[in-house]
Amino acid sequence: MPNPITHAPFGRLADGAAVTCFTLGNAKGLTAKILDFGGIVTELHAPDRDGRPGDVVLGFDTLDAYAGDSPYFGALIGRYGNRIAGSRFTLDGQDYVLPANDGGHHLHGGPGGFHKVLWQARVEGESLVLAYRSADGEQGYPGNLDVEASYSLNDDNELVLRLRAVTDKPTPVNLTQHSYFNLCGEGHILDHLLTIDADAFVPVDAGAIPLGMLSPVTGTPFDFRTPRPIGERVGQPDKQLRHGRGYDHNFVLNKPDGMARGQAMRRAAHVLDPGSGRVLELFTTEPGLQFYSGNFLDGSLAGKGRSHGHRSGFCLEPQHFPDSPNRPRFPNVILRPGQVYESESRWRFSVQGANE
Repeated sequence: MPNPITHAPFGRLADGAAVTCFTLGNAKGLTAKILDFGGIVTELHAPDRDGRPGDVVLGFDTLDAYAGDSPYFGALIGRYGNRIAGSRFTLDGQDYVLPANDGGHHLHGGPGGFHKVLWQARVEGESLVLAYRSADGEQGYPGNLDVEASYSLNDDNELVLRLRAVTDKPTPVNLTQHSYFNLCGEGHILDHLLTIDADAFVPVDAGAIPLGMLSPVTGTPFDFRTPRPIGERVGQPDKQLRHGRGYDHNFVLNKPDGMARGQAMRRAAHVLDPGSGRVLELFTTEPGLQFYSGNFLDGSLAGKGRSHGHRSGFCLEPQHFPDSPNRPRFPNVILRPGQVYESESRWRFSVQGANE
């Protein structure tokens, strides 16, 4: 029997609009709580090797905290995940200027991006579907963009996110999900064993803007092709680590053997917390993965009984590469009328050491 999706109030925004929290569950003990504000995954409970559930995402207790100066905890990101250099791009001969919210650069769709809007929610079977129309000119982007985000939990212990968008004018689109994970539920994430299926990454300058080339991970602290603790090399005297104050880089995901052109699901990452036995695997149709090691968390934020300290959470954000509207050699991010943007990602939970 499928588990019904339930809902409950989660406060009101400054304009009086009501926000709702939806609860999804499956038959194996996985539970997700998702807001229609920002599409935020505010709780995600997964069992450890002893069957004890624990909340494995960072977040807040109140709507005011999410509506305030939140570091994108759990949110849907758009129209453009990651950075656009100089907060501008040229498309079909026309220049567009975007709001700068990361130094002089544009980050995660701007200060009024998809993480700060109220989506229209509906339940379709076992899926929570969130819809939003981003109006022509919103945050400086051209075209009316109609977006749908569908969240579901299946009995393979996967949180599945399907994204779809259409536009009436050419526009950049690069949507992603920005949950911060901590598989042990509290403390730091430096002992988590991380694997990223990528032979190359996107090096950046001191402003986290791509240098333009793709660099091999071989011989660098960015080689996670075999499991390595997140904290093992994060403090090494590496120029790229200095630029990000740790890991904050886009990895170029390997294509599975025999993968044809176009989208196909690939494994992006595998994470194990040795203490709890929890395992997280990410599968996605996206070509890139932004790995962020919680470098700017400093303990000034707290929620759900935890202080969100330095490196107390990590992000695995499936997406296209940063600054792609200004980088014609990077995979295309321009959506045109008549085309359909589609993306799918799956976060699969399991345990290692069960029954030991």
